[in-house]
Amino acid sequence: MNWQDYYRSRTTTAEEAVKAVKSGDRVVLGHACGEPQSIVDALIDRASELTNVEIAHEVPMGKGLYCLPEYEKSFRHNALFAGKPSRQAIKEGRADYTSIYLHELPFLFRSGVFPIDVAMVTVSPPDEKGMVSLGISVDYTYQAVKSAKTVIAEVNPNMPRTGPNSMLPVQEFDYFVEVDRPLIELEPPVIGEVERTIGQNIADLIQDGDCLQLGIGAVPDAILSFLTEKKDLGIHSEMISDGVMNLVQSGVINCSRKNYYPNKIVITFAMGTGAFYKWLDNNPMIEGLPVDITNLPTNVAQNDNMVAINSALSVDLLGQVAADTLSGIQFSGVGGQVDFVRGTAYSKGGRAIIALPSTAAKGTVSRIVNTLAPGQAVTTGRYDVDYIVTEYGVAHLKWKTNRERAKALINIAAPEYRDQLRFEYERLYAPLG
Repeated sequence: MNWQDYYRSRTTTAEEAVKAVKSGDRVVLGHACGEPQSIVDALIDRASELTNVEIAHEVPMGKGLYCLPEYEKSFRHNALFAGKPSRQAIKEGRADYTSIYLHELPFLFRSGVFPIDVAMVTVSPPDEKGMVSLGISVDYTYQAVKSAKTVIAEVNPNMPRTGPNSMLPVQEFDYFVEVDRPLIELEPPVIGEVERTIGQNIADLIQDGDCLQLGIGAVPDAILSFLTEKKDLGIHSEMISDGVMNLVQSGVINCSRKNYYPNKIVITFAMGTGAFYKWLDNNPMIEGLPVDITNLPTNVAQNDNMVAINSALSVDLLGQVAADTLSGIQFSGVGGQVDFVRGTAYSKGGRAIIALPSTAAKGTVSRIVNTLAPGQAVTTGRYDVDYIVTEYGVAHLKWKTNRERAKALINIAAPEYRDQLRFEYERLYAPLG
C-alpha cells in the first residue's frame, strides 16, 4: 500500500479516533503549543464513558479541562511540568507531578519505564514523500510517537515544518484527524522597567560569537532587545520565540561560529505568535531535534562560549536556586534548566545565568532569601550555580566561598532587604566580615 492510500484509509473524525482510548490507559499529549486541540476536546467529550485515564505531558498550554474536579473519576493528570491549568489539581491531590529532567523523557518511553498506550500529537500535512513534521513540538513527542501502542495525529496546515529531524512517515501513525485551526500561541510578554534592567545586565555578559539558550518570558525577550549591536550570535536552545526571529532578520543571529550544528538554530520546541510559526516553516536555518539530543549536556557542551539563560523564583544565600515550586505549590518544572546549566559547565568559555527580579508581590517579598521557604524545592543546586542576575546587578558565584556568595547576593538584593539578609545569614551561619 502506498502512503497516499495508507493516509486516506486512516483518516477519520476526532470523535472516532479517540475511541481508541480505553479506561485505564495512559495518554501522552504533544507538548506545549503543539497540543492537538480538537482531539483533546473530543476525548473530554467521552469523559462519561471513561475511568482512570492518565493524561501526561510537559508544559500545559491548552485548556486543561481534564484537571477540573468534575472529571476526577474519568481523568488523572500526570504533570511533567506544571502550569496554570494543573497547579490547583496537583495541590488538591487530583493530579500528580513527576520530577524529571526533560532530556530523560525519550529514554523512559523507549525503555518501557513509562509505557504509553496512546499518543496524541499535532503534525503538518504530509509532503510528497508521505512525511509529516512535528513542527513546534519535536521534544519528547517524537519518541512518544515511536513508543506508543496507538498514535492519533491531528493534521493541521498551520503546523510548520522544522527540518528533517522533525519528520516522520505517515506509517508511524494509526489515525489522522484533519483540522484547520490556529495553533496555540504565546503572545509576547509585557516588558517592564525591572525586566529591561535585568536584560541590560545580562546583555553585558554576552559577547560576539556566543551561543545562547533562552527560556520563556519577559526577561529573555528583554535580553534579546539589548543584543542588536552584537555579532555572530548562535542559538542552541530548548525553545525559541519571536525575539529570536527578529534578531535573525536583523543579522545579529547567524550561527556562523557554532561548533554543534553550525549555521543552524537548534531547538526542540517553539512557542510564539502565528507570524513566528510561519517564519519557522521550511526555514533552512531551523533544526528541530528530539530533546534527548538538544538537551543532553554533553551535546550542549560541544558549543564553545555556550550561554544558558534561565529564570528563578528564589535564590538563597548559599546559591541554591528554586525555580519550580512556590509555597508548597508545584508552580512549573525543571524543564531544561539543569540540562543547560550543566552543559555550559563543560563548554569552553561557557556561562550559566539565572535571572530573577529582586522582589515579588509588589516589592513586599525579597526573592533573594537567607534560606528557601518550607515547600520550596531546589531546582539548580549550589554546586552547579554560576551567575545570578537581578535588576541591581550581577553576582558571580561559581567556585566562591559561602561568605563570598552571600555578600555578592546581598549586593544584588533589593536595598531595603539587605540589612535583614546580612543579619539572618550571620545568625544562621557565620560572620560576613
